[in-house]
Amino acid sequence: METLGTLRTLIARHAQPGVNLTPVPGLRVMRANGPTQPAHNMAEPLFGLLAQGAKRTVLEGKTFSYRAGQYLTVSLDLPLCGAVVEASEERPFLSMSLALRPAAIAALLLDMAASDRVLLGPTAMAVSDASPEIVDVAVRLVRLLDRPEEIEILAPMLERELLWRLLMGPQGAMVRQIGLADSHLRHINRAIGKIRTHYAEILRVEDLARLAAMSVPSFHRHFRAATAMSPIQFQKQIRMQEARALLLTDDKDIADVAVSVGYDSHSQFSREYGRHFGLTPSQDAARLRGLTPPELLVA
Repeated sequence: METLGTLRTLIARHAQPGVNLTPVPGLRVMRANGPTQPAHNMAEPLFGLLAQGAKRTVLEGKTFSYRAGQYLTVSLDLPLCGAVVEASEERPFLSMSLALRPAAIAALLLDMAASDRVLLGPTAMAVSDASPEIVDVAVRLVRLLDRPEEIEILAPMLERELLWRLLMGPQGAMVRQIGLADSHLRHINRAIGKIRTHYAEILRVEDLARLAAMSVPSFHRHFRAATAMSPIQFQKQIRMQEARALLLTDDKDIADVAVSVGYDSHSQFSREYGRHFGLTPSQDAARLRGLTPPELLVA
């Protein structure tokens, strides 16, 4: 059985500071040589296992803290704020993540015998201790980076094994919901996709509920249960993150950025930006441009 120490060694060999894409589909390895500033980003469904260090992730005021030997599962496209809270040059933060593909989960569910496990209500995120079996398959996945000729054949097999371990573990109900075409999470994610692509527009809750095949009260209830916020609050989070990205990468002035993300009022945009990030747009843009890439990239 592979160990967490082996996983640390493998990630350290292949990860530069920040988030590193790899040749293994959906696999990323991460490293930070010290604590990082809180970074806002959109997280898609994923499994993330910490091999060393500790991290704190916030979803609309709810904090998830996790450390070496624990894993985080995200079941929806969510606006998160995360920071590495334990890391140093001698003992860097090290982790790996794998995208959770609904099609891969659905295919595995079709091959599984009917289960009498009770499906819990939809949940957007959870943290659990990693079993030795989960650590073992994570090690074998990352080890493929040393054996690129084996990726095409073995990566799908190892993805399937990891999904099986997750389905049989404490977060199994949530992972199962990702793969079920008629699950509440999948329906809510349709609405989230609409919000993400049309965040600058005025969106009617009735239209989002119809897209999710729910009544308006049911949609509100399930959306808040899954994301910890209302659809309008979710849209505002997306607008703020998109505005921040524009301030960092474009030469637009504040008024132009406000219009780009759906605000008619420059002053309203600045007030909401300040409440969200703790700084005015111009102050935050100046701070962001002074950060090193790893501080912006750690997911």
